[in-house]
Amino acid sequence: MQAAVPAWRAWLVAARPRTLPIAVAPVAVGSAVALADGSARTGPALAALAGALLLQLASNFANDLFDFEKGADTEDRIGPPRATQLGLLTPRQMRIGTAWVLAAATGVGLYLVVIAGWPVVAVGLLSVAAALAYTGGPWPFGYKGLGDVAVFLFFGVIAVSGTHYVQSLTLSPDALLASLPVGALATAILVVNNVRDIETDRRAGKLTLAVRMGRRGGCAEYVTLLAFAYLSLPVLWAVCGRSVWITLPLLTLPAAVRLARKLLGSVEGPPLNAALAETARLALIFSLLLSAGWLL
Repeated sequence: MQAAVPAWRAWLVAARPRTLPIAVAPVAVGSAVALADGSARTGPALAALAGALLLQLASNFANDLFDFEKGADTEDRIGPPRATQLGLLTPRQMRIGTAWVLAAATGVGLYLVVIAGWPVVAVGLLSVAAALAYTGGPWPFGYKGLGDVAVFLFFGVIAVSGTHYVQSLTLSPDALLASLPVGALATAILVVNNVRDIETDRRAGKLTLAVRMGRRGGCAEYVTLLAFAYLSLPVLWAVCGRSVWITLPLLTLPAAVRLARKLLGSVEGPPLNAALAETARLALIFSLLLSAGWLL
């Protein structure tokens, strides 16, 4: 039975606001690179931000629906609440909501096509397909252990480079390099989620990398991604010709070490929800500091 809660609260649960920093971070970095090389444009930058947020919302809605229908979200779920599983929204409502959000994202995409040309079409179609096929369709790649790669590409490489491209109309090696730590930290958010859900995912046949490698392997992946993000900073300094300020995200290293220790420790189940939110916050702050450092 659907719970008697206000509609706005049900959609807020489905939106999962704590995941939205993963969409904001790459746009900030890509725009900083564009501003530094003199190609920044406010309109395309804001459109890129709107598109990223809408695609993240569409992905959240679709995952809420498809994980419920595939049996990954049940009463045993230990992660943050899901609207469809709780009965706050029906599957039909979630499908309609996903369609509306994708329609809005398409509108933003059409503006960017006018600004930046047909390459935006290819990126947009791939992004929409990834949002839906992560847990939906005949071959949901999130159930095959490919979610980590997809997050690294779409919330790192493509999002940062694409944000720069719609402003500069050129492909930038600097934007590509800057995207790597952003993608690594975005993937780390997913890893926490997957480590937390190992048991329920295994029962549902959702073979994430964490399920395939076990908790120890998932924790090792998390630490590796954090290490990669921080070790990339001196490389960016050396290769991209920026000042030492580009290493400003090192200020967040103590928080990253604390999170790594938490995941490597005995913390399991619901307490990892806090680690998930903290990793998302770390990714956003790291990216904002990288953006500031790139410009200083």
